[in-house]
Amino acid sequence: MDMQSPQPRTAIKNIFLAEDDIDDQEFLTEALKSLDDSIVVHVESSGEKAVLYLQNLPDGQTPCLIILDYNLPLVSGHQILQNISQWDRYKDITKVVWSTSNSPHYEQVCLQSGAAAYFVKPSDIAGIHQLAKKMLGLCS
Repeated sequence: MDMQSPQPRTAIKNIFLAEDDIDDQEFLTEALKSLDDSIVVHVESSGEKAVLYLQNLPDGQTPCLIILDYNLPLVSGHQILQNISQWDRYKDITKVVWSTSNSPHYEQVCLQSGAAAYFVKPSDIAGIHQLAKKMLGLCS
């Protein structure tokens, strides 16, 4: 009787993405998953929903990376950073902001509010894949 030991399971990497643009959601999610098939991306399409989701997330599902669009409806990525910086559970989790804007002011306020990096959204699929690789490298 041939007994095979089960294959070790790769730990799931949870990534949280707050992004209101459907194309950007899909392109970035696909790029991240193509780099690592153990990735699960949870997406919220507004700043309000993002804050509520992060506030109510069970401890065992904490993401290794939080990606925020700067220009979200009602509550911006910067405002989300300010909110979650007050919560100990997200203190050691890498947070990044991405935006269509290359405003030095936006970048500065995000970095001061706890973002590890501020990225300008690439204009093509190859650029999104390169950025996904950089972001994944920050996953703690």
